[in-house]
Amino acid sequence: MSEKIITHKIRRRDLLAMAGTGVVAVAGISLFAGEAKADMAGVNKAMMKSIGDKKAKSGRVTLELPQIAENGNTVPVTVEVESPMTDKDYVKALHIYAEGNPSPDVASFRFTPESGKARVSTRMRMIKSQNIVAVAEMSDGSVYMGKKAIKVTIGGCGG
Repeated sequence: MSEKIITHKIRRRDLLAMAGTGVVAVAGISLFAGEAKADMAGVNKAMMKSIGDKKAKSGRVTLELPQIAENGNTVPVTVEVESPMTDKDYVKALHIYAEGNPSPDVASFRFTPESGKARVSTRMRMIKSQNIVAVAEMSDGSVYMGKKAIKVTIGGCGG
């Protein structure tokens, strides 16, 4: 008894096309935007990494950003901390967090008394309407926090 094995000729071009289709399908899965995972708990966790267990007081930190961002791709954000910026009283660091983005950490800035002013302007991407939180570490160890809400009509991170 003998078995007959049937073989099919596959052209090189067809094999490459099938392989290419599989690669595109696998790569396409990773292109879909995931859900934003940050929230105030995520911001608090990120703050713990930056300032430890210090309690943030309100005041001294002013956030300037639009109430409504029509496009979340590039939203202007300015943060200023009220400080004399002298050798004895100055802002050591300023941290910016976004409650609604996939990662709450946005930026950190370092200052010295020679900085003259504790003011930064930047642009950030926002996936959805959310609160922006700014935390200032002072030279005496105190911490101040400011928070402001922004409404995003078209998300800049695929939303």
